[in-house]
Amino acid sequence: MSDVTKTIQKWHASFKKGTDFDSWGQLVEAIDEYQILARQLQKEVQSSNSSEFTEDQKKTLGKCATCLEMRSAALQCTQSSEEFKLEDLKKLEPIIKNILTYNKSFPFDVQPVPLRKILAPGEEENLEVEEEEEAAVGAGSPESFPSRVPALQGTLLPRLPSEPGMTLLTIKIEKIGLKDAGQCIDPYITVSVKDLNGMDLNPVQDTPVATRKEDTYIHFSVDVEIQKHLEELSKGAAIFFEFKHYKPKKKFTSTKCFAFMEMDEIKPGPIVIELYKKPTDFKRKKLHLLTKKPLYLHLHQTLHKD
Repeated sequence: MSDVTKTIQKWHASFKKGTDFDSWGQLVEAIDEYQILARQLQKEVQSSNSSEFTEDQKKTLGKCATCLEMRSAALQCTQSSEEFKLEDLKKLEPIIKNILTYNKSFPFDVQPVPLRKILAPGEEENLEVEEEEEAAVGAGSPESFPSRVPALQGTLLPRLPSEPGMTLLTIKIEKIGLKDAGQCIDPYITVSVKDLNGMDLNPVQDTPVATRKEDTYIHFSVDVEIQKHLEELSKGAAIFFEFKHYKPKKKFTSTKCFAFMEMDEIKPGPIVIELYKKPTDFKRKKLHLLTKKPLYLHLHQTLHKD
């Protein structure tokens, strides 16, 4: 069996694994598998010394990577109205499996994104050595940069309607303390609510990009409405805050650090919570503080109860 045949079989097995997780409702595992496969396909597309695939085949692989990204984004953003569905994604299986002989038109109007870095979860910190190399080569033209965040204005949702005897939570993200706060480009925070297994209990929300920086602080001053009554959240749930920023040399948005708040910490008034090193550990099993310096995420909680 040739190396290229083995590679295609490996891609097909990864695709099947991801769609199986997806159909079983194991969304975290599906997202991981989709992002890993998307990066593998993109790596093949960007390889300049590979003659195993024609340019047309590479373009098709790049479009498959784009669709995997779209499905991954749809799973992470449950409020999306134009989501890329699982049955749509499954149309790619015969394309990936038969890429060497596939000669039909691609079923979706998408384009491969040039120079896109697609990272599997937790992979960003392994790319630090690439920064100097890429700086020497050049960062590429501005038009080749991928979009940095879902939207500069964020994806925050309005407060849910009140219900008798039920409690809603508003979290005001005031500021975050970082030693290199002034160097962070297009910083924003992704807020999610996870159970003990790291599964989403709420739609994921992004804050708008912060524009005010002061000394070691980035100021957000934005309200995030938790999209579930507190009484409905499962035991052991936690609210996560992932601080993200854009890295122009690497051309991708990276998670710098994260923080979380557990259910027993939910009470009216201000709270200051610690920052942890990436990758984000939604299961809260391997936590490492970002710094020994007194730098934290500053929040203010408001409870609403009828």
